[in-house]
Amino acid sequence: MKALLLALPLLGLSAPAAAETILAGNLITDAASDPMGPATIVVEEGRIVSITRGIDRTATGADVIDLSDKTVLPGLIDTHVHLTGDPGGDFWKEAVEPAEWGVVVGVKNAAKTVRAGFTTVRDVGSSEESAFVLRRGTAEGLIEGPRILASGPALSIVGGHGDVSGFTPEVNLLLDPGFTCTGAVECAEKVRLASQNGSDVIKITATGGVLSQQGRGLGAHFSQEEMRSIVDTAHSLGLKVAAHAHGARGIEAAARAGIDSVEHGTFADEAALTVMKEKGTYMVPTLLAFRGISEGLGQGVYTPVVEQKIRMTLDQVGKAMSGAKRLGVPIAFGTDAGVFAHGRNAEEFEMMVDAGMTPREALASATTVAARLLDMESQIGRIAPGYSADIIAVDGNPLEDARALQNVDWVMVRGKVMQ
Repeated sequence: MKALLLALPLLGLSAPAAAETILAGNLITDAASDPMGPATIVVEEGRIVSITRGIDRTATGADVIDLSDKTVLPGLIDTHVHLTGDPGGDFWKEAVEPAEWGVVVGVKNAAKTVRAGFTTVRDVGSSEESAFVLRRGTAEGLIEGPRILASGPALSIVGGHGDVSGFTPEVNLLLDPGFTCTGAVECAEKVRLASQNGSDVIKITATGGVLSQQGRGLGAHFSQEEMRSIVDTAHSLGLKVAAHAHGARGIEAAARAGIDSVEHGTFADEAALTVMKEKGTYMVPTLLAFRGISEGLGQGVYTPVVEQKIRMTLDQVGKAMSGAKRLGVPIAFGTDAGVFAHGRNAEEFEMMVDAGMTPREALASATTVAARLLDMESQIGRIAPGYSADIIAVDGNPLEDARALQNVDWVMVRGKVMQ
């Protein structure tokens, strides 16, 4: 797999100049702040050095980037993607496609994602080392893409969502990536194994899932003791835990155990959201995932058992997020890109607004709030001196119209312009 990465060509990256000057027509430094109007940003060695009001056309940097007709703002953050996967297809293909194929798919999707304005993503579920290889490739500038934080394979219960299923027992065993666990001791061991392998975050499947082949619903999976073991072990290693969770009691149990973020949260009720609020648990709603998967209904894309689960969730989309906002649960932007086509990520903003957020709150969810979830609030999520030069440009004002973020005209990641 590593040899495959080294053989990949450079894809449309311009190396950061010694100094770059960006002329912004209207600068939004932070989702909480009003636009400051025309401004000049100086970038050196991948970091923002200074911001001054007004457009300084006398700047003599190594490269002057004229965005004087654009709104310039921080690069966006998607905290729930699957770069190595594409939507649809036959579930059994995982039995015949090599893990290396995920790197090829991931290179394509990383480029689509960054060109859509997402300069940091958290990949929460991939085969073996594929997302780790992509992480290195974008960090070293070998491939075009966002900054990547990756979990690697998710931890799951035997026979649950995230475990291999749908084949004969012999094939299930052969495809098992080795991250199922039973009991507190074994679950702690698997967290340590994930850490050893290079995980930036621990992903678990705390409830059943919509797209897995089991027809047993979306209820809780891990025991409370198992989840507490996972959380305590991860936190002792400096890692956060993200829990895929749909059913209300599984969401409540995950939050009570100290899980850092609930992914999806589809059927979260008042009791579950109250515990999330008390524990400071983030919700990552992934509303766009359901729009994406609904587009494949009735077309032979999904097996009958999966179609049934999809249909039972569609009328719930957005309700839990609305309840979370009302109670003050922190909401971080995440889409589940991979169950729909990568590059569409920004459609999530419009859905969040439809579910009750203001455009400003939606933008914050993908900048400052997401950065806090990732423990990167001093590095990304705003345009400020010392921060990584992750910057995008659009037409219009996304603080007033979230749809403006669906058409990103210019992207810089770590001081590198995506050509």
